[in-house]
Amino acid sequence: MQYALLAYGSQRSDAGPIEGAIAGVLARPCVTGWARLHADGSATTVRNGEGRTLLTDGPFIETKEYLSGVIVVEADNLDAALAIAQDLQDTRTGGAIEVRPILEALFHGA
Repeated sequence: MQYALLAYGSQRSDAGPIEGAIAGVLARPCVTGWARLHADGSATTVRNGEGRTLLTDGPFIETKEYLSGVIVVEADNLDAALAIAQDLQDTRTGGAIEVRPILEALFHGA
């Protein structure tokens, strides 16, 4: 089963290369994909309202931590996914990692 590890951190931007222990975790065969995100100020939120599309600069919510990256892992169960998340969290200072199962895609676009 696939799990998404949603990495939350401070507003600080870590634009440099990923090195050290976190690079080792991301290089594991069970990690099937990952992406780092720009700071939340670069976000644009798209919503529907009053019969039209509304665009808002910045994130949808205000928070002390922001979503800084998404890591997709293949794990036999939640405990295995949590162990990977713990290994990642051990390489970080602060922040949090939310673990969520990924639903199977019902449609693969043409």
